[in-house]
Amino acid sequence: MSRHPLALLSSLYAAQGLPFGFFTLALPVLMREAGWSLTAIGLLQLLALPWLLKFLWAPWVDHHGTRRTWLLGLQGCSVLAALTLALLDLGAASQGLLLAVLVFNLLAATQDIVTDGLAVRLLAARERGLANAIQVGAYRLGMILGGGGLLWLWARTDGRVVFGVMALLLALSTWPVWRMREPARMIDPEAAVVPRPTLTAGQLALGWWHRALAPGMLTCAGLVFCFRFGDQMVSSLITPFVSDQGASKETIALMKGAVGSGASLLGALLGGLLMVRVNRRSAMLWTGLGQSLTFVLYLAIALGWGSMAWLWWATVAEGVVGTMATVALFALMMDASDPDHAGTDFTLLASVVVGVGSLGGIAGGVVGDAWGYAWAFGVGTVLSALGCVALVAWLDRRPTHARVAQAWR
Repeated sequence: MSRHPLALLSSLYAAQGLPFGFFTLALPVLMREAGWSLTAIGLLQLLALPWLLKFLWAPWVDHHGTRRTWLLGLQGCSVLAALTLALLDLGAASQGLLLAVLVFNLLAATQDIVTDGLAVRLLAARERGLANAIQVGAYRLGMILGGGGLLWLWARTDGRVVFGVMALLLALSTWPVWRMREPARMIDPEAAVVPRPTLTAGQLALGWWHRALAPGMLTCAGLVFCFRFGDQMVSSLITPFVSDQGASKETIALMKGAVGSGASLLGALLGGLLMVRVNRRSAMLWTGLGQSLTFVLYLAIALGWGSMAWLWWATVAEGVVGTMATVALFALMMDASDPDHAGTDFTLLASVVVGVGSLGGIAGGVVGDAWGYAWAFGVGTVLSALGCVALVAWLDRRPTHARVAQAWR
C-alpha cells in the first residue's frame, strides 16, 4: 500500500474527528458550566442520529458518483458550516449551537460512508492492522484537537475564534482529496469475479435492508452492541465527571488534549502492532478486558478512594487500552464487510457503534443522575467485561463470516 492512501485516509478520519471531538468532549463541559443537567447532556447524544441512521442512504452513496466528488463536496460544506458558526458567534448554551451539532453530524456521517468504503476497497487483509491503527489514531487525534485543543482555545478567546480555527483545519484536511485519483474497484480475491449489475432506485433504497439480512450481519451487529454498550456508559460521563471534580477548563483541555492525545496515539500504534502479531480472537479478548479494567480507576475515584492525580493516570490508561480495543473492533468489522458492498456493510456496523454510543450515553446520564457516578461507572464496567466475553465466546463457536473465521484464529 502506498503512502498516499494512508495520508488520504488519515486526513479524512482526522477531519471527521475534529468537529465530533468538540461537540462530544468540549461542549459537555461548556454545557455543564452553563447549568445543564447530566441527563440533558446525555440527551445530546440524540443529535448524533445521522451517525446511527446513515445506513439508510449508504447504498445510494456507495453506488452513485465518484468518491472524490463526494469527499470534496462534503468537506467543502463542513468548512462553510464552521465559517457560519464563526460569523454567528453563538454562546455555549445557544440552541443554534445544538442545531449546528446536527448539521455537522449529518455531513461527517455521510463523509464516513465514502471514507470507510474507500478504506475497505483499498486495503488487503494483511494491511488492516496498520490501517485500522491509522484510522483510529487519526480520528482520535482529530477528536482530541477538537475536544481538548478547541476547549483550551475557547477558555482564552471566544466561539468566533474557535470556529474560525475549526474551518481552517477542515480546509487543510481537504488538500489530499484534491490530489487523489479515483481508485479502481477492489474485488475480494476469494469471491468469483462477476460483472457488477446496475441497481435500480428501489434496490438502492432498500439496499441497507438486504445487506442487513445477509448471512451473519445481524449477529455481528449484536456482538458489536454487546462489546461497546458498557464502555459507552462510562466514556460518556468521563468529561462531566472530571469537571465535577473541580478541574478547570484549562486542566480538562490539557488532560484531554496533550495527555489524551499522546495516550490515544500510543494506543493506536500498539493496537496496530498487536494486530500484526496476534489473531483477532486474542486482540479482542485482551484489549476488551483491559479496557474494562481501566474503568475501575474512575470507579475508585468516584468512591472517594483516589485524588485528582488518579484522573491523569486513568486518562492515560483508558486512552491507550481503549484505543487498542477500538482498533481490534474495527478490524473485525472490516473482516465482516463484503468488498462488493464495502461502504454499506461497514456503515451498517459503524451505525451500530454510534447507536450504542447514544444509548450508552443516555443510560450513563440517567444512572448517574439517579444514583451517582459510582453506580454508573460500576454498572458500565461490569457490562463492558461481560460484553467482551460474550463476543469472544460466540465467535469461538460460530464465526459470522468466512472472512471473520480466517482472521479469528
